[in-house]
Formats: sequence, C-alpha cells, structure tokens
Amino acid sequence: MPPVSFQSAIRCRDLRKEYRSRGGNVQAVRGLDLDVRPGECFGLLGPNGAGKTTTIEILEGLLDATSGEVEILGMRWGEHDDELRQHIGISLQETRFPEKLSVRETLVLFRSFYSDGNDPAAVMAEVGLTEKSKSWVGKLSGGQRQRLAVACALVGNPELLFLDEPTTGLDPQSRRQLWDTIRSLGERGKTTLLTTHYMDEAERLCARVAVVDQGKIIALGSPAELIAGLGGEHVIEFALGNGSRVAVEELLALPAVKKARTEAVGMALTVTEPHVAIPALLQILERQGLELMRLTTRHVSLEDVFVHLTGKRLRDDEISPS
Repeated sequence: MPPVSFQSAIRCRDLRKEYRSRGGNVQAVRGLDLDVRPGECFGLLGPNGAGKTTTIEILEGLLDATSGEVEILGMRWGEHDDELRQHIGISLQETRFPEKLSVRETLVLFRSFYSDGNDPAAVMAEVGLTEKSKSWVGKLSGGQRQRLAVACALVGNPELLFLDEPTTGLDPQSRRQLWDTIRSLGERGKTTLLTTHYMDEAERLCARVAVVDQGKIIALGSPAELIAGLGGEHVIEFALGNGSRVAVEELLALPAVKKARTEAVGMALTVTEPHVAIPALLQILERQGLELMRLTTRHVSLEDVFVHLTGKRLRDDEISPS
C-alpha cells in the first residue's frame, strides 16, 4: 500500500520544464505549484500551449522535469517507480491497443500488471462494455475504445487516477455513466486528476480546478468560487445586424454590467441584474440605430471564467496537446 501519511495525493513545487531548440530555449512549465487533496476530483484546464499536458506527463512519470519537486502519493519518481506504478491509473487522450485481442483479453492482460486489482468483468460492467467483452478491439467504435482505455486505467484499482479527456467521443449516456464512475471513486477515497474540453463536466465533477496558462496556474479554486469571482450571476449574449458592434467602454458603463467582451459572433455581458441591464442595452441600440438580431440570457458558467482569464474558449482552441 502507498504511505498513509501523505497530506497531498499530488504535490509539486516550483515545477519547471524547458526544451532546447535552435531558436532558443522554450519554457513549457514555469514554476508551477500544485496540491491535490486525497479523495478529490481535481480539474486541470488550459488552452493549447499552456503547459498542461507537459505538467501531466511529468506527474505521471512519463517525462522528467527540468527542475522542481514532485511527490505522488507521498513518493517520488526516480525513487519509488515500481511502487508508484502499482497505485496509479492512466487514461491518455489516445491509446493504441492490439486489435486482435478481445475487450476481455485486453483487460485481463492489463490486470496482470498489478499485484492487487479489480475484477475485469466488474470493470467492463462499470464502463458499459460487458456486451462487447468478446469483440476484437479492432472492431470497436471510437467511443468504445475510449471506454476501454478508461477501463484499463481502472482495472489496477488505483489510488490515483489520471484521466486525460476521458469523455471525448462518447455519446451522452456513456458520458454520464463515466461521470458516475468518477464520483464513485471519490466516495471510495480515490483521487482523480481530470482534464477535459467540456466546462460543464469540470463544473459538475471537480471539487476544485486550476487554470493553467503560459506554464503557470493563473486561477485556483472550486468552480463556484471562480464563477463568483466574475462579479456577476448572469450572461447576456447578443448579436447585431451586419456584424455591427457596440464599444466595450459603452457597455461597461451600463447599469448592472460587470464585464463585457467581444466574441466571434456578437458580444457578451456579465451582469448582476438582467432586468436592469437589458433595457439599458436596448436604449443604446435604439439610439445608435443598430438592429438586434439575437439576445439570450443564461447563468454564468465555468466557461465564462475560462474565457475571461485566457481570452479563449477551451473547446475551440485546444485542438492538439500542449
């Protein structure tokens, strides 16, 4: 068993990773500090090139840091490698399996790598692959392969689970089934580090999230805390005819408006009182002779926090690993 005295399932201090290139050294991670508590589901979010994937690969023991301290379950890579591998599970963004093995054979193979693990049949049931137990991996759909990757991460009964974009390609039912699995891990005292393109997923599953940009953590807290930090409870999104825009300065001067931003199509306001802000907005549009084509309101989400902090939408920006 891993040490029982560790206070953080993941702990890193002043973590740095530098790559040498002909054009000069590139700093992918720049002094990152992180603590993930035992038993929590922790979200690590960041746009393309932020250093998120580099950080995760260092934590997983797949990549050496240039400098800094890293402790996983109270142990260190380079000192307790074999023991650490017995207590972590990893589901990568893309995993290649032997295509001529069945789902069951693949899970039995992965289970054999661990001294203490879960029953492959139980894991198949947990991720909804029981009916595919005898199917060759090469015959699985993309979503089924993704579920198999998660199953392989679970079959070793890990204390700490790394899930990198685990629900990409899953249908809504499979996605929610995996959400239930992640929640049950927390109830059993297991720790999960999650990366995701889906802000609603991070908002529903994660006790805390960290937003990484340019190799550093720029925001850390519970989704509710980060959302409250925007200073508003609602978002008004609107679009004008002929692609017209209103100056951001004018929008910020409206009553109840806390934030204003220009989007690819239209504009968005973060407000405290929609019933106050909307009439004031309509007066500006009428005064300037602008045609309103669309207007919607919704509650502030983690997506709004991410856009405010990084200037980007996560799903639109992150196409390839950082």
